[in-house]
Amino acid sequence: MTDLGGLRAELDKAMAGEVAFDATARALTTMDASNYRRVPLGVVSPRDADDVAAALAVCRAHGVPVVARGGGTSIAGQATGTGVVLDFTRHMNRIVSLDPEARTAVVQPGVVLDRLQDAAAPHGLRFGPDPSTHSRCTLGGMIGNNSCGSHSVAWGTTADSVRELSVITGQGTPTLLGQGWAGAPDGLQALVESELARLRTGFPDLPRRISGYALDALLPEKGADVARSFCGSEGTWGVLTEAVVRLVEAPRARALAVLAYADESAAAEAAAGLLPHRPLTVEGMAADLVPAGAGLPRGGAWLFVETGGATEAEARARADAIVRAADVTDAVVVTDPAGQRALWRLREDASGTATRMLDGSEAWPGWEDCAVPPVRLGAYLRDSRRLLAEHGLRGTPYGHFGDGCIHVRIDFDLMTTEGVARFRRFSEEIAALVVAHGGSLSGEHGDGQARAELLPAMYGAEMVGLFERAKGIWDPDDLLNPGMLVRPHRLDENLRFAVLPRKPVDVAFGYPADGGDFSAAVRRCVGVAKCRTTEASSGSVMCPSFRATGEEEHSTRGRARLLHEMLAGEVVTDGWRSTEVRDALDLCLSCKGCKSDCPVGVDMATYKAEFLHHHYEGRRRPAAHYAMGWLPVWLLLVARTRTAWLVNSLASVRPVAAVAKRLGGIAPEREIPRVARETFSGWWRRRFKERARAFVRDARRGQQGAFPGLGGDAVVVWPDTFTEYLSPSVGKAAVRVLEAAGLTVLLPPTIRMRFGPALERLAELAEGASDGAPVGDGVSHGPIGEGVSHGPIGDGVPQRPIAFNTLLSRRQRVCCGLTYVSTGQLDRARAVLRRTLDLMEPYLLMDDTSVVVLEPSCAAALRTDLPELLHDDPRAARLAAAVLTFAEALERLAPGWTPPRLDRPVVGQTHCHQHAVLGDAADRRLREAAGLTGTLAGGCCGLAGNFGFEKGHYEVSTACAEEQLLPAVRAATDDTVILADGFSCRTQLEQLAGRRGRHLAEVLAEALTDAPSETPAEGHP
Repeated sequence: MTDLGGLRAELDKAMAGEVAFDATARALTTMDASNYRRVPLGVVSPRDADDVAAALAVCRAHGVPVVARGGGTSIAGQATGTGVVLDFTRHMNRIVSLDPEARTAVVQPGVVLDRLQDAAAPHGLRFGPDPSTHSRCTLGGMIGNNSCGSHSVAWGTTADSVRELSVITGQGTPTLLGQGWAGAPDGLQALVESELARLRTGFPDLPRRISGYALDALLPEKGADVARSFCGSEGTWGVLTEAVVRLVEAPRARALAVLAYADESAAAEAAAGLLPHRPLTVEGMAADLVPAGAGLPRGGAWLFVETGGATEAEARARADAIVRAADVTDAVVVTDPAGQRALWRLREDASGTATRMLDGSEAWPGWEDCAVPPVRLGAYLRDSRRLLAEHGLRGTPYGHFGDGCIHVRIDFDLMTTEGVARFRRFSEEIAALVVAHGGSLSGEHGDGQARAELLPAMYGAEMVGLFERAKGIWDPDDLLNPGMLVRPHRLDENLRFAVLPRKPVDVAFGYPADGGDFSAAVRRCVGVAKCRTTEASSGSVMCPSFRATGEEEHSTRGRARLLHEMLAGEVVTDGWRSTEVRDALDLCLSCKGCKSDCPVGVDMATYKAEFLHHHYEGRRRPAAHYAMGWLPVWLLLVARTRTAWLVNSLASVRPVAAVAKRLGGIAPEREIPRVARETFSGWWRRRFKERARAFVRDARRGQQGAFPGLGGDAVVVWPDTFTEYLSPSVGKAAVRVLEAAGLTVLLPPTIRMRFGPALERLAELAEGASDGAPVGDGVSHGPIGEGVSHGPIGDGVPQRPIAFNTLLSRRQRVCCGLTYVSTGQLDRARAVLRRTLDLMEPYLLMDDTSVVVLEPSCAAALRTDLPELLHDDPRAARLAAAVLTFAEALERLAPGWTPPRLDRPVVGQTHCHQHAVLGDAADRRLREAAGLTGTLAGGCCGLAGNFGFEKGHYEVSTACAEEQLLPAVRAATDDTVILADGFSCRTQLEQLAGRRGRHLAEVLAEALTDAPSETPAEGHP
């Protein structure tokens, strides 16, 4: 049995890098992007080659296996192990040098591919292979798997781009691998020379033959290239510490021809015929993987064929020639770089989107990337479809059709004994089918545990025996990644699903897309790690905390892995009370970026709220949960007591503010936002009364006219907490614009009769009990009576008869529950949301109710959190469906209205919740119609509601803002409009940049010329 204490102590002593044997580090590396799970003893992050050698020496002395790990995106299980994991992404992640003249680069194994591409691009160069995980996969992982990518028809595999490799063998010997037997261990040349005939005839001639060891690269006629042979050895021969790689010239211009076919078989049969045109890519995908409205030409499957040229015209001409040569149902050629990126995103996300069928059922890797001769691809697809049907399975193929390489996720049942047995039978039969078509079991991702057991079907026992002998020469102690490629684990053991609970976990949210099963929600993360991208594009948000920290535990994948291990209970043993999960979720901004940007729709904001709900159940919460989670209550108390002036005055006194922040768990670096002296609904009531009096005066004078503000379609403007108390100028501006567009604006009702227990009564009094309160129009009053028997109120708790002295007409406020949800106070959130539904019920009975929510985070909460928390209340779905953003309301309800022209540039950031949940297409069209030009930044502002205010979050919060938002605002000219629809975004801008952002409604209202502008309310940041 391994002495873990001694092993860790010796590693700590021998290395300069970090050594982590804690539960978090181990839990984060139990899985890669495959179906497999193995629990390591610990994780080591070497700083240099000396650290690697030291770690190997210690592990060899203790008899502990070693697994090299890069981005952890391997799909065959080869990045998991039971010994010590070497994580190269933390330190050994540099581009050592780049020589444009020689077209080479020297890189460390932890370099992310996109960083190399960024460094090479200014010289007109690039690294040829580019897997769909290019934004997070590492060069070391690519070399270990001999990765390929979409451009392999032009530039080949990683092995084609490798010159020299610096490697440390399992016995600790550093060596430099190259051609002419350079760096070969003793005995390898003799082994090859004794088996020349077998090596010359035993490998299929394929562009994508990745399975097994590339021993044929050691043939004399191929230059005895040891570096090339090392590629694809999956970390079983040695540990890479540095690589010299070849770069290729990148085309100056590109065009993308999207060719449509009836189905994927037709597309596959056409792919090989396009190769004589020398395209850069021939990628295929079917309609099952394409979201509605993707803008592809009419068809059931598509080929993405990219061409290059010195000019756009030359690239376009080559693409047009391919369209003319192809027998297609429809086609389109795209030369716009942004349009090409959007289309390529569809293809790159397929490895994630394919894990969910159209009906929501799960699909998994396992038979992920076989390759056949391109001319055989159509026939193979038909045969594989037939085999799937025979086993009662479904899968949607996609991939590198020009190279005959197919990816497919299949709806295997990997949770039951019977399902796992069927998975094994299918794998054995389809392996035989691939061999019958002259193919390779792996065409890109390697064999790992998923396919290594089946290698005898492809190569025969003698060749597999030769592989074992080669492994013995390179690694006689079997120290490096044992169980991969040779003497493999069974393909149906170590499955990551086996440890999960078989019964649904009791949870608060409904998880409708996962059948109400929290385990299924956590299983959504398949490990493709799009959340680990180090830069946010203009159209993405996920994952800001990872980009700020660079730590796996602060990525969406890392948090999902910890939740998986929490449910498993083996590594993370405290269940909902886990401090490991709590600490990882602590830096989750709840931006919901993963809900849209993750290819499989992981919703970590919801999972965080769920976890916090259980973690603090029956326990005292952090002070920030009470200070900011109950923000609607505290702000309403301030409004009811008319003490905004006092609160603002005290907040401006530094010692007093410091004490308040310390008591409230608020970051000392933060300023407390000012509270408006007049609330939005208070302004609304005052305005309504003034209009009513003027209308009555005019009527008495005999002047006829319509009541001001009435006449068009009615919309309910939602007085969210931020608009109501902190930024009423946004509400005022929105009312002005909506009325200018011919709409009638109402506010939600504020009266409901209810009796409750004493404690609940106290909370309701704090939220504004009143004897004669405004209803929907802000001025009418509710009745008072006695002897009324009050029935169930929506939460299923019958109420006793209400006596006269307990019956009150109470003014209450609608609330989306956002602050309670984000702090995991879900019981309170449900109570608030049920009261909201009770108040809104008169409107919800109407079919055409439209509710305009100005704060994007509140709109997102009503659209998603409300129906998931109250999935048993049909009113929740009705209210969610009625929610519109400001721009959506104008577009749908006032389509003939033309906004005022501003003709000014804009800068700012699309609110992360709007990006993830609501969509911003209507906003972009409205800005365009108003002459507001420019693209808003991606990412997250970093304040994210309560997150940026909480103590300990300030540095991460500012790092997120500095990523895109603040640089864009600082670079803006004086006439640029700074747009920020979210209160958090505006507050972050004011506190970090000293700039005032405005809601789109405010910008449009100021441009209206038919009425004087409202004065901004006090308290606006």
